[in-house]
Amino acid sequence: MLHAIRNTYRLMRAGLTLAWYGIGLVPDSIALPGPLRALRRGGEGAAAKRKAERLARAIRALGPSYIKLGQFLSTRPDVAGPQLAGALGALRDRLPAFPEEKAKKEIEVAFGKPWTGVYTDFGPAVAAASIAQVHKARVASSGAPHAVAVKILRPSVEKRFERDLESFYFAARMIEWFSPQSRRLRPVAAVDTLAQSVVLEMDLRLEAAAISEMAENIAKAGDLEFRVPAVDWERTAKRVLTLEWISAIPLTDIPAIEAAGLDRKALGLNVIRSFLKHAIRDGFFHADMHQGNLFADPRDGALIAVDFGIMGRIGPKERRFLAEILHGFITRRYQRIAEVHFEAGYVPATQNVAAFAQALRAIGEPIMGRPAGEISMARLLTQLFEVTELFQMRMRPELLLLQKTMVVVEGVARSLDPELNIWIAAEPIVRAWMEEQLGPAAQLRGAAADLGALAALLRQAPQLIERGARVAEALSGEGREALDSAPQAELAIAIPLWLGAAALIAILIKLFLA
Repeated sequence: MLHAIRNTYRLMRAGLTLAWYGIGLVPDSIALPGPLRALRRGGEGAAAKRKAERLARAIRALGPSYIKLGQFLSTRPDVAGPQLAGALGALRDRLPAFPEEKAKKEIEVAFGKPWTGVYTDFGPAVAAASIAQVHKARVASSGAPHAVAVKILRPSVEKRFERDLESFYFAARMIEWFSPQSRRLRPVAAVDTLAQSVVLEMDLRLEAAAISEMAENIAKAGDLEFRVPAVDWERTAKRVLTLEWISAIPLTDIPAIEAAGLDRKALGLNVIRSFLKHAIRDGFFHADMHQGNLFADPRDGALIAVDFGIMGRIGPKERRFLAEILHGFITRRYQRIAEVHFEAGYVPATQNVAAFAQALRAIGEPIMGRPAGEISMARLLTQLFEVTELFQMRMRPELLLLQKTMVVVEGVARSLDPELNIWIAAEPIVRAWMEEQLGPAAQLRGAAADLGALAALLRQAPQLIERGARVAEALSGEGREALDSAPQAELAIAIPLWLGAAALIAILIKLFLA
């Protein structure tokens, strides 16, 4: 009872703060109990006041947890509504910095020694967000002193998030309880996703690991157009992260990019293609690729990303899903796009594939032949999710994060090149992955794996035969006179041979059909 009262009070206070700024979060279609109605979206008068800066002030007034909630809701237009989700998409995670002395104290606690034993110099904060802030410092290891970026968690931020997440869970459960139609949107699962993301951001060693993993993926593929900062593992702990200092041009500074003689069109193309490579090829992508986190190297124009606190990870099924739907729209194969949704299990088998393909055609055809600057892949995916709603596709958090990132990435690319053709940018990445994963070479790799399995089975044949003979002898020795040991041994020999022959025939058929 006390738990419910405490969380209701917190939510009412948050709802009143939002209402003061003329902002609500819950659509009118969702029934709410009395104490939670302050969270409902307002009428036309309130809608007129929903300007981006007013919204930002309201969210910042509520604190770090609500900034993260706002950013998350920008990926859920089905929950927050298209207008509010669009405004939240422009929300930047900026807060006043906490004092430098507190930052130094955090360093000393993290490493168990004075901060001067970790860094030779330590400057004021250069950026501050809801969870952490960044300082420029210097270290003396490996020769001459050099600059590093030091990211430090805000003091007591974990307790603040723990308290607010409790309230978010309470609100989500109440919404599901009082509004059965909201259960398709899975509010509790949405808070689960937010909580998981926040937990990962609260341990900066995990961010360091994400940077290291992406660096490995880039090196393995031989990418030269995208780089990440090196991690200083010796000076990294749970609450402190040290990285190489990036001396490059932020993508927000268009005049500086032009003054450096960098090709804006090439940069825009690189933004889109790097994201697609990481998502489709690697299944691991930077999920916060706004302009403030991207830089251009003035020497060669390569992209450099920072702030890896929010990462997206999708499995082989989701990567194939993304590649096939993009390829399907590029080639106008709407029937195939529909089949992919059913094969992935995203749309229930009770739905009609042909009707779904017809709905997809209604999305794809209007954009064909339009000027490059008017074609939006992010908008197409948004419409796709709206259509799948009609066919009872349940929301999938990993795909929503992917969609949200694509919206941001497309906006960054278009800020560099307003006439960027999204389809031309995406086509070689998608085609290369399709050929590698689904083409003849992939079929041969699959066949080789089958042959390897067959070889392993045949290598075990002598042991299987001997085991079968021993079993037959034991059964016979126990008085099972009706059981003849000779046929049993013959059966033990025949079974692996039959299995091997069947497998070999299947592999040969697969090779000939590939």
